[in-house]
Amino acid sequence: MSWFESLILGLVQGLTEFLPISSSAHLRLTAAFAGWEDPGAAFTAITQIGTEAAVLIYFRKDILRIVSAWFRSLFDKSMRSDHDAQMGWLVIVGSIPIGVLGVTLKDAIEGPFRDLRLTATMLIVMGVVLGVADRLAARDETGGRHRAIRDRKTLKELGVKDGLIFGVCQAMALVPGVSRSGATISGGLLMGYTREAAARYSFLLAIPAVLASGVFELKDAFEGGHVAWGPTAFATVIAFVVGYAVIAWFMKFITTKSFMPFVIYRIVLGVVLFVLVGTDVLSPHAGESGS
Repeated sequence: MSWFESLILGLVQGLTEFLPISSSAHLRLTAAFAGWEDPGAAFTAITQIGTEAAVLIYFRKDILRIVSAWFRSLFDKSMRSDHDAQMGWLVIVGSIPIGVLGVTLKDAIEGPFRDLRLTATMLIVMGVVLGVADRLAARDETGGRHRAIRDRKTLKELGVKDGLIFGVCQAMALVPGVSRSGATISGGLLMGYTREAAARYSFLLAIPAVLASGVFELKDAFEGGHVAWGPTAFATVIAFVVGYAVIAWFMKFITTKSFMPFVIYRIVLGVVLFVLVGTDVLSPHAGESGS
């Protein structure tokens, strides 16, 4: 991997990680369109450490409060009813599905799941799901036939059942094209949570999963020696800087705007990708080692 490739891929990772359009799909597609080798699941996981560092800094007050309350609840029974302490447990519970499936499906994630036809399918399918969830939320907010916005759930109403559902939605993002934020936010909206609550929990829930995945891939990369460390580290730093700016923008955007621009973008990109693969302009395995 060249330094120029790492710059572009770091920018793509930072720009797309927190938007509901799938960063793994965009890294895969950027490499395919440019004629570069697929950066692979290891590169994606390691550069996500950069974007997750942006989450840690942006939500530092929330994270410190939650971690502190959770630790105190281990020794002080009176703290166990505290919302922040419960959030600590709910993040742990919600991380179980992706942890189990990430280890179980590791070979598929690095192989068959990277087929561009599957990526295109997931871009379209999850785009439709996000669109439906967004419309339901919009009808609530405008006093439609569903519940009024005041009745939409906040994170104070999050329980173990909903936490696990959020976790299953997050696990779907193991397939490029799904989008971690897109799947979890869609799940949250469909369960009746506000946009802000769904997005905030989505970002908090990603912390243990992404950091664990990154450390796991770092270990394998050190042992296998198959990662270009200089360019990968550079891409990770770029992803951190850009990712922080995107979080700040996105958290303001969702308070007043619809997700429909992302829905349209996903569907159009998926259709274009199907056309390119179907007309042999792109191979479904473009850029993969040995293809």
